Amino acid sequence: MDRESLNALEGTDITKIKPVLQNFNEKYARDFDLTQLQTSGQWPVIWKSVFNILKNEKNVEIYPECLSCVRILSRDKIQLESKIQPTDFDCLLKIADLCEHQKPNQPKTTISDNVLTEALKCLCNMVFQSAKCQEMCSKNYAIVGILNRVKCPKTYPYEIEYFDMKLLFLITALNVKTRKRIRDDLDGLTYLTEWLSQKNKKNDRSDQQIDLICEILKILFNITITPNEGDNSSENEIEFRRLTSIARTLLLDYSTMKTEKENELISNVVNLLTNVPTACISELLVSPATVQQQGEDVKLFEGKCVLAADVLLQFLKRKLGAPQDTPTKFEMLSPILTVLVKCVRSDVTLRHYIRSVILPPLRDVKKRPEEGNEFRNYLCRFLTSPYTQIRDLSAELLFVCCKENVLRMIKHTGYGNAAGLLANRGLMGGRNTKPTDYSSDSEDSDTEEYKEMQHGINPVIGCYEPPRPDPLAGMSDEQKEYEAVQLANLMDKLHRQGIIQPCRIGPDGKPEAVEHIQQLQEEIPQQQMDLKRKT
Repeated sequence: MDRESLNALEGTDITKIKPVLQNFNEKYARDFDLTQLQTSGQWPVIWKSVFNILKNEKNVEIYPECLSCVRILSRDKIQLESKIQPTDFDCLLKIADLCEHQKPNQPKTTISDNVLTEALKCLCNMVFQSAKCQEMCSKNYAIVGILNRVKCPKTYPYEIEYFDMKLLFLITALNVKTRKRIRDDLDGLTYLTEWLSQKNKKNDRSDQQIDLICEILKILFNITITPNEGDNSSENEIEFRRLTSIARTLLLDYSTMKTEKENELISNVVNLLTNVPTACISELLVSPATVQQQGEDVKLFEGKCVLAADVLLQFLKRKLGAPQDTPTKFEMLSPILTVLVKCVRSDVTLRHYIRSVILPPLRDVKKRPEEGNEFRNYLCRFLTSPYTQIRDLSAELLFVCCKENVLRMIKHTGYGNAAGLLANRGLMGGRNTKPTDYSSDSEDSDTEEYKEMQHGINPVIGCYEPPRPDPLAGMSDEQKEYEAVQLANLMDKLHRQGIIQPCRIGPDGKPEAVEHIQQLQEEIPQQQMDLKRKT
C-alpha cells in the first residue's frame, strides 16, 4: 500500500477510504502470506486505522470493507497476537450484536445481517489464530451474548446461527476454562441441548442444516468433557438422558448415511456419546410404539427397538472397511468402540443385540478368528494391534459380550489373541469375574457345525486343526530326552541373550518372570492337577 493510500486510510473522508480498502481486499483476498505487510511495517498502521473507522458508528457505510480487511489481516498470527487489544475485540462484539448493553430482542440498529455475519467471521478467525483472543473470551461478553441468542425465541438468519456456533465451538475447543462456566454457571448444556432438538425438528435435511447441527454437537462434546465419567453421572443425569434421547433421534433420522455430510453428523453424534455416562446410554433404546408414532422403521429385539444400536454398528462397519490400517483410521475407530463398550455395559438388551451381531454362534471354525471381514474377525485382529487404545477397547468389547467369561472369550478369539487381555486382568489361570455381574441366561448355545469340529479345535489359535503325525513317534526314550535337553538349552540361550523372557502364572493370575528355565518344571505337577480337575 503506497503512502497516499495510507494517508487516506488514516483520514476521515469515507469517499477516499472506501476505494483504498476495496483495492486492498481485492489484492490480498487469496493471499495468506502477509510477510510484505509485516516487514514494511504497514500491518499495525492498517490495523489501527481500520479499527478507528469501525469504532465510529457514523462510518457504518464502509463497515463491510473494513471487516473484510480485518479478516485478511487476522491471517498474520504473530502480528495479531502482539497488536490485538481488548477494545478491538469488543468493537467486533458490538458490531456482531454480542455487546453487553445490547439485548438480542431489541430492534435492529443500522447494522445489517450481512455486516453482523462478517463481524462473526472476523471473531472466528481471531479466536482461532490468537491465544490472547481466546483468553479474552473468558472475560468478555462473547459467550453470554451467543447463549442469549440461543435462548431468544427470535429466528436469526442461518449464517448468523452458524457462525455463532462456530465461534462458540472455537472458544470451547481452545480455551478449556470456558467449558465448565458454560455448562454449570450459564446452563449452556440445557440450552444447547434444547436448541439442538429444535433444529432437528425442522425436518430440514439440507447440507446447511447438517453443518449447523454438527457445530452444536461439537460444542456439546467440548462442554461435556470431564476428567472422569463420575463428574458427569449424577448432578446432570437428567440433562444427559435428554441429550442421549436427542442423539438417538439423530441416529434414526440420518441412519442411511447417504452423503458425506450425513456421515459426518453421525460421527459427531458418536463423539458426543463418548462423554455420556454409561448409566444414561440405555436411552438409545425405545419402545416400538414410540418409534411408530414418529414414523420410523422398527427393528425389534427382545421387545425393544434397537435401531439406534444398529446404526452404531453400521457406522463401525464403514470405519472398519477403510482401505488401509493407518493411525488416522484407528483414531476414527476409537470413539465408536468406546460407545459400543458403554452400550454393552449399560443395558442387557443392548448387550444381547450387539453380541448377536459381532459374536454370532460359531459355524465356520476352520478359519482362524482373525481371518475374514466380519465384526469378530476385525476385532480379533485388533487384539494384537500395536495401537494400544484400539487393542484395549476391542478386548473390552469382546470380553463384556462374553460376559467376562474367560473360556467363552477363548472360544471366540483363541487363546493367542486373548492372552494380552487375560494377562493384564490377571486371568491367565482361567479365573472369571464375579458371576453376579451378568444374568444367568445362556446366550452361547453351540451350533451343530461347532459340535462336529469341537474335538479338533486348537484353543490357542481358535480354530479347527487337522490331525498331524506325532513328531515323537518312532523315537526311543533316549532320543526324546536328548531333544528335550536341546530344547531347554536353546530356550535358556535365548533367555540369557535377552531375546525372550520366560514366565509363569503368579498367584494374582498375571505373568511373572522366572530367573531360570528349570523353574518352569515346578509348575508341571500343579498344571497336571488343574487339568485333571477341569476334565
